[in-house]
Amino acid sequence: MMNKCIERLYNGVIKENPTFVQMLGMCPTLAVTSTAINGLGMGLATTAVLVMSNLMISALRKHIPDKVRIPAFITIIASFVTIVSFLMQAFTPELYDSLGVFISLIVVNCIILGRAEAYASKNPVIPSVFDGIGMGLGFTLGLTLIGIIREFLGAGTIFGFVVTAELWDPIKIFSFNPGAFFVLAFIVAGINAVAIRKAKKKGGKPKLRRIDSCAGCTNLSCAGRDIANCGDDAKKSADAEANAAALKAKAEEVKAKANAAKANAANADAADSEAETTVLTAGMPIQGSAGTPVQEGAGSQSQASAETPSEPQPEAPKVVRTTAEKRAIAARKAAEARKAAEAKKEAEEKEDEEALEKILEKDQSKPRKASWEGTVTLDMETGEVTSDMDMNNNKNKDGGER
Repeated sequence: MMNKCIERLYNGVIKENPTFVQMLGMCPTLAVTSTAINGLGMGLATTAVLVMSNLMISALRKHIPDKVRIPAFITIIASFVTIVSFLMQAFTPELYDSLGVFISLIVVNCIILGRAEAYASKNPVIPSVFDGIGMGLGFTLGLTLIGIIREFLGAGTIFGFVVTAELWDPIKIFSFNPGAFFVLAFIVAGINAVAIRKAKKKGGKPKLRRIDSCAGCTNLSCAGRDIANCGDDAKKSADAEANAAALKAKAEEVKAKANAAKANAANADAADSEAETTVLTAGMPIQGSAGTPVQEGAGSQSQASAETPSEPQPEAPKVVRTTAEKRAIAARKAAEARKAAEAKKEAEEKEDEEALEKILEKDQSKPRKASWEGTVTLDMETGEVTSDMDMNNNKNKDGGER
């Protein structure tokens, strides 16, 4: 337990320093470090809140529902921030006025919420307390160091004591907000230079930042989430190439299986067609050489074959068909039957028309005879001829009148 507690202190101050390694809490780091006393006061206030919130969250970690853990963490942190704010307002009013609104903004400091989510909510109380102390001291060290450099270069003083006022004129820009960016950039560059030099001596690759404890951090804009070790990029590219090759091989395998399935389906269709032809032709009569069916008693060979019992013929192979194939065959047979019925009907209609035409032609071609009956009178004096003849048209054998 003691070794673990010492490890948490070392990680917070050196190995996982929130200011110079994880680059967390940049808002108060850049805003309130115009003097060393402001940086020290802000760091100690954050440390107090961090230690108490870690203690409370670790003690209640088994009783806080997972779905509401973030609101619960924020409520606990806000309670301790309010207590620290009241104490500073009562005992250090000048520091409270100097820090201003940044005391209240400790509630949303990503260091406190990140440690609560990543460590305190998953570990016992004592290691969580030492984790808060280590992270708080590391944050305090970072803010105090930046405040000392800015105050020394911008005002020539350290913690209010004059140091270089008589040697050179202060550089006023370091007392303002841009000076915080310059100081932080030079400090981080110096740390990275030392890490690179050590890595070259050992023949390895430098680890400029640690991101092991950033998994539970809620600061999505933190640089620690996006920057990994120098060897991670090569490893990721190699893994991506291996995954791409595996996906390509799998796609080719799937394509080969699809082609094989397609070939098997074609062979199955050909086998079904051949089996269907065999079944349809199994019941047809045997054809002779001239194409006519061979009848019984047509010759000695036929008689012999009729008298001799024939060998049992092998049964036609049973074809197992699916429902779709059966429906297709039934539809094809129905279409053929419909076509045959239509052809038969057309033939009957044609025969009826031909018979009617023959009847009409026969009726028109029959000969007709004419007969006259009556009396013809000739007047000898006048020469007039009178008659009472009636003309009757009779058919040749019918006797019907026209």
